[in-house]
Amino acid sequence: MKFQRQPVEEVNVNLTPLIDVVFLLLIFFMVSTTFTRERELTVELPKAVGESATEAPKYIEIQISADGEYAINEQRLVNRERETLERALKKESNGNVDIPLIITADAHAAHQSVMTAMDVSGALGFTKLRLTAQQPEP
Repeated sequence: MKFQRQPVEEVNVNLTPLIDVVFLLLIFFMVSTTFTRERELTVELPKAVGESATEAPKYIEIQISADGEYAINEQRLVNRERETLERALKKESNGNVDIPLIITADAHAAHQSVMTAMDVSGALGFTKLRLTAQQPEP
């Protein structure tokens, strides 16, 4: 009895599609990755020389109550009008617009009252403006 050999099929693995997919993934990651260069800036700060200031710096504080009334350096104004606030700021600053101006508003004050104070101070030429906030209680 003779056995007949079956023809052996040659098994081939085609790697071309696999290489194509890997190549496309490589291109995708190269294009979508951002490379950042971190830069460092060395700053040498100046040292203070001289005597410390004994006087507290002068500033003007505009306080706005919950119902929209204005007070400048704890002096209430007679009304809530824009012109009254403008006159009081001119009087308090004596024309010096380099004085820091602090606006302190109640949490329930109308936004318009704060905007009016900012607008009047900007129209008079005040550039050093600060808005204050209170830390919430724990």
